[in-house]
Amino acid sequence: MYIQIEDLCFYYKNAKSPTIKNFSTVIEKGEIVSILGESGSGKSTILRLIAGLELPSKGSIKVNNKVIVDNSQFILPEQRGIGMVFQDYALFPHMTVAENVTFGLLNKNRKQKRERLEEVLDLVNLTEYHKRYPYELSGGQQQRVALARALAPNPSLLLFDEPFSNLDANLHYKIREELRKILKKTGITSIFVTHDQNDARAIADNMIYLQEGKIEKSGKPCDMLASVNEL
Repeated sequence: MYIQIEDLCFYYKNAKSPTIKNFSTVIEKGEIVSILGESGSGKSTILRLIAGLELPSKGSIKVNNKVIVDNSQFILPEQRGIGMVFQDYALFPHMTVAENVTFGLLNKNRKQKRERLEEVLDLVNLTEYHKRYPYELSGGQQQRVALARALAPNPSLLLFDEPFSNLDANLHYKIREELRKILKKTGITSIFVTHDQNDARAIADNMIYLQEGKIEKSGKPCDMLASVNEL
């Protein structure tokens, strides 16, 4: 197992009940896992706990046999080696595509940054766009820049928070297909949260259905979705 999460619980301040209730799962290296759930189910909170943006009330998370959080230790977000793509892409508007993508490559020299920039822009089919600014790009292109930036530091894990929510329907389907191909080509273990069953079916190797902070079902998307509709 590459990712191991055990008995994860989380309470927001002054909340009467936990947002996350004894969440446990294992993920193999290179696997793409979808966390499917309605708004308020706690799916985005799971990502924030893995990324280190929230501190769990209890439980533990291991990545590649390394504990990143448990009851006695907490690894800072910037030291976890985890990439994240947000709903709004979070690109820096005053930076070019090249500057956005290389922003996190702090320990690389100029030559190494240029080489890595070329690699990831080629991967997302944006090699001609390195001098452009975010406002000069379409929604789909902005998302691919956000993906390239997340891939650039070679993260151990990639997290996606509703990655298709800002795209129109036609672009949504196209980018969805591209994303799975890119993730499989790179072999990076990935978790994405969505409320869309079609996204889960199209991209994920395995799926977790979350309801009120608790895992209701998990398994292969093709086996699960009929039973999810019955819940």
